[in-house]
Amino acid sequence: MSEETKNEAVNEETATQDQLEQVVTVKKGDTVTGTIVKLDADQAYVSIGYKYDGVIATSELEEGAEVGQEVEAKVVSLNDNKEQMVLSKRAIAGAKAWDQLEEKLASKEIFEVTITDVVKGGIVTDVGLRAFIPASMVERHFVEDFSEYKGRTIRVRVKELDRENNKVILSAKDVLEEEFEANKVKVMADLQEGQVIEGKVQRLTQFGAFVDVGGVDGLVHVSEMAWHHVDKPSDAVSEGDSVKVKVLKVDPEKGKISLSIKAATPGPWETASEKFNQGEIITGEVKRLVPFGAFVEIAPGVEGLVHISQISHKHIGTPQEVLQEGQSVQVKVLDVNPSEKRISLSIKETEEAPAGEARAERPERTDRPERSGGGRGRDKGPRVEKIDNPNVSLSNQSMNVSLGERFDLAALKEKLGQSEE
Repeated sequence: MSEETKNEAVNEETATQDQLEQVVTVKKGDTVTGTIVKLDADQAYVSIGYKYDGVIATSELEEGAEVGQEVEAKVVSLNDNKEQMVLSKRAIAGAKAWDQLEEKLASKEIFEVTITDVVKGGIVTDVGLRAFIPASMVERHFVEDFSEYKGRTIRVRVKELDRENNKVILSAKDVLEEEFEANKVKVMADLQEGQVIEGKVQRLTQFGAFVDVGGVDGLVHVSEMAWHHVDKPSDAVSEGDSVKVKVLKVDPEKGKISLSIKAATPGPWETASEKFNQGEIITGEVKRLVPFGAFVEIAPGVEGLVHISQISHKHIGTPQEVLQEGQSVQVKVLDVNPSEKRISLSIKETEEAPAGEARAERPERTDRPERSGGGRGRDKGPRVEKIDNPNVSLSNQSMNVSLGERFDLAALKEKLGQSEE
């Protein structure tokens, strides 16, 4: 072998050795930077300086990627025997996302996400990783249908992270609760007892209605819904109604606000003098029967008393003899006293007096001539007997009483006894 040939062989060996020394060393999980050297429909070939190229799915590349473009990716699988190396750009983003989410969890940071999908039990978003928001963590209230949430942007906080199981749980409810409590403190500090404000009915319960007064709910008890009796809240208001309420009590320690719709409107007695006039006949409902009369409701929250003497033309022992609770009756207004919340009524004066009673009320005629003789003829009035005292005239009805007073009762009894024998 000539000297020249030996030198060429040495140079080739040296060049090969240099090339081998320049080949990078990689392993699964490494993050590498390479250049796209070839593009197919489904994948791209990326040179990272290794002894063979790696492949990456084109779906992970940005739109418009081209040969010569530099990319950062992660080695997700490596097989030197088959000269196969799979890269992933998304895996890099995922790793960074985990780090960012862990920081957000530690700092309790609030951030915005866009809902990408609605699934059974909640909604899904993309934060570099697939993140799940359970149904119970979406709103402060129950939501039955989440179909309208897709595409919506909401504010969330990291609730739970499990990198090993690739689990990311977010919560929007925690953010809403925190904001609600902060606003509640502010609103309650501004509210004053006796203040009248506008509110919106949020929800109804068996015992009342919760009304939103500036982002905070206050309770209107069923007894404070109207001046008249309300059986259930839905009889007076509906969800979504705008109502005027008066603040009865504010308790910051317990976080409770007591409201009244009734107190925010004029009381029925305030307008009673305008509505009801003395001598007027109106319709009412018997609400209560008491020994001395009956209370009749003539307007919501306004009850008047019909004294027992004003119930009927005939004498009655108790109101129950002619009236019953719930009965509709005609009443005449005798007197109105709004300042004392009293109205006197009469049922009797709305009815015509019976004929017999009307005759009894007429005075006896004193100009009727006396008839001679003992016969009464057609005169069916009481027979008048003349007695020695010209200043006294008695009917035969009153005669019995007078004789009993004038004669000796003992002698009379003795005489009666002898006649029986």
